[in-house]
Amino acid sequence: MFEYEMHQMRAAQLIREADNRRLVRQARKEAARDAGNEGERRVGSHRGRFVSAA
Repeated sequence: MFEYEMHQMRAAQLIREADNRRLVRQARKEAARDAGNEGERRVGSHRGRFVSAA
């Protein structure tokens, strides 16, 4: 029973952490939109180290 309770506590903690990260991401997105920087975005790392010029 102890292991089950520990698992439940850990699952609840992970859900809280995910919610907090989601709120931070949403706040940053809204702040960028409010600042008028909607067109300016950070280049993602998935595009590789060198990108072609626009």
